[in-house]
Amino acid sequence: MSSTAITQRRVFRRTDDFTPGTPKLKLLQEALPQLGPTQVLIKVHAVALNYRDANIANGGNPWPVIPNGILCNDAAGEVIAVGEKVAALAVGNRVGPITDTENISGRETERSWLAANEDGVMADHLVFDEAVLCNLPDYLDWEEASVIPCAGVTAWSALKGMSIGQTVLIQGTGGVSVFALKLASAAGLRTILTSSSDAKLQQMREMYPSILTVNYSKIPDWDIEVMKLTGGVGVDIVVENGGASSLVKSLKCTRRGGVVSQVGYLSGQDPSHLRELIPTIIDRRINLRGINAGSKHDMEDLCAALTAARTPLKDLIDRTFAFEEAEEAVEYIWQGKQIGKIVLCL
Repeated sequence: MSSTAITQRRVFRRTDDFTPGTPKLKLLQEALPQLGPTQVLIKVHAVALNYRDANIANGGNPWPVIPNGILCNDAAGEVIAVGEKVAALAVGNRVGPITDTENISGRETERSWLAANEDGVMADHLVFDEAVLCNLPDYLDWEEASVIPCAGVTAWSALKGMSIGQTVLIQGTGGVSVFALKLASAAGLRTILTSSSDAKLQQMREMYPSILTVNYSKIPDWDIEVMKLTGGVGVDIVVENGGASSLVKSLKCTRRGGVVSQVGYLSGQDPSHLRELIPTIIDRRINLRGINAGSKHDMEDLCAALTAARTPLKDLIDRTFAFEEAEEAVEYIWQGKQIGKIVLCL
């Protein structure tokens, strides 16, 4: 085991006070977990936030979470100590954890989500087993690398199976959406982007001039508009972020035999919106697949693809905050101000 004098860490834990206007996080000084034989100690350099983090902090997560847990599952850091039986990693490696620590190959039957079933990564030091860590691309800075484990792998998994020239519908301008937009553009896909903000759509068109856009707040029947944009055929795949309120419309504007990748639930869980779900799936022969980030193998494949093309990710970051400003960063996301990713810098 490599020697280290570090025994304490700074960490933000949830207050679990869901009253509007009250602090959602508390900064603490804690003893570091003891380093096991196959574990490594990581000095964190950047933590990226997702809407999921703000939702959990405000009591909106549809799955159980541990009390007063640590938020976030996107992080990038440097290995500074290793256990005596660590074989695949060494001091100095740049790493990030997978979001579901049970999902190594994609065939596992259990799951354990960071920031939900177990503590997340909003801390200045972390201890993880080497089996749940991936090497991050060397060409990226820490902030860019931090957006890969959750948002990046989710976007990668949601687009899996696409071919050059096919059409993808991407909903919104959050972290997963903008990462999916970058991957789709790099892969030669025709992209339709939806948002309720003309300003956000305009900003995306300036970055990706070839994309088509639809403002769903101005065009309530946006699924019909998408069908028009595809000549009545429908898109090949949807990166579905809305959940119950948008799912049926997403199905209706997907070509027969196409794919809807359900990656989010921004609209809540009102079952009244799903009355047409079953007949629409059957009628359009849609493959509806749930995306829970992805496996360790998926993350390794994404990092390999990014490295091969040396794809820059700086444009995916909307704003950075200091680690001490975590409360402000969570609120920024909760209010939906971001276009892309929010990152805490340490």
